[in-house]
Amino acid sequence: MPVPEYIRTVRTKIGTDLLWLPGVAAVVVSDAGEILLGRRSDFGHWASPAGVLEPGEQPADAILREITEETGVTARIVDLVSIESDPPVTYPNGDVSQYLSILFLCRYVSGEAHVADDESTDVGWFDPNDLPDGMPPRQLARIHRALGPRTPAWLPS
Repeated sequence: MPVPEYIRTVRTKIGTDLLWLPGVAAVVVSDAGEILLGRRSDFGHWASPAGVLEPGEQPADAILREITEETGVTARIVDLVSIESDPPVTYPNGDVSQYLSILFLCRYVSGEAHVADDESTDVGWFDPNDLPDGMPPRQLARIHRALGPRTPAWLPS
């Protein structure tokens, strides 16, 4: 899905300056224990499904929407893993954003994984012990946190 209209509207007013946004991300696990990843079209690295909330949207609804929009897969939420501020990101077009990321552990329900929008160039299932080379440390940390022992949501201080 392209940049939401409300973000485009804000960008016309602030340009490429830092924009604080609520974000959601998920580690989606198949019945075989594989992890769903997409190769991002903007940076070229593999990442878990993620996106921003639409105004008034609930985080759980947002992540399930993002998973389907990006990968064609339907999932269900298993657990809330963490809520944390990510460092700022500068996109190739110069826009700077920073996200309050809400990370969920999700389980595959149905659908064939495929590139379903313009945010990814490839989508696939990966063994968590054999992830693609070059994954950013932040992505690896999300996966390890989500697949680790179940504890209350991680809230950094």
